[in-house]
Amino acid sequence: MFTSPTAQQDCTFFDLAQQRNVIFYHMGYFSHHIISAMAEVVKLQLEISGVSGPTRRKLFSSFVELSQNIIHYSSDALSATVAEASALRQGAVCISTDGERHLMLCANPIATADIERLREKLEPLRTMSLEEIKQAYKVTLRAETPEDSKGAGLGFLTMARDASAPLEFGFHPRPDDPETTLFCLKATI
Repeated sequence: MFTSPTAQQDCTFFDLAQQRNVIFYHMGYFSHHIISAMAEVVKLQLEISGVSGPTRRKLFSSFVELSQNIIHYSSDALSATVAEASALRQGAVCISTDGERHLMLCANPIATADIERLREKLEPLRTMSLEEIKQAYKVTLRAETPEDSKGAGLGFLTMARDASAPLEFGFHPRPDDPETTLFCLKATI
């Protein structure tokens, strides 16, 4: 029995996470060191949860891509000088199960000015066949890194290739900060 309403509310989140079959969840700052530590936890959680080897590899790959996306593109840095040195950026990643499917969810703030650039990368992936995605992956792998990219530009293609359904995404403006928008991405594996 709980003696305070706050403790009961804290357990409500835990209960909700169990009801939603959450395997892993992190909301806060991301860095390469934090991702490395979380990666070990994710590997172990997926193994303990009985996820098959091929699905574990896809989930792990998508986890890394989503986390890297937060580090590279989140507009919410711990501080300008600290962020440049250690890439501490804010966001959230969640892995859950929905029957036989696994859901990868990611959210992070982005500059509102970047919405169209992201939409142009993601929208075509929603209608491409698996073969078209694999072909685009090969072409991108051989191409030079795009000027506005902090990686090789393969992240969304990797997730789309591994997903069992089209990637879902949304942009949610922040009423308190019109220069910032919350970017949400969902991959079903």
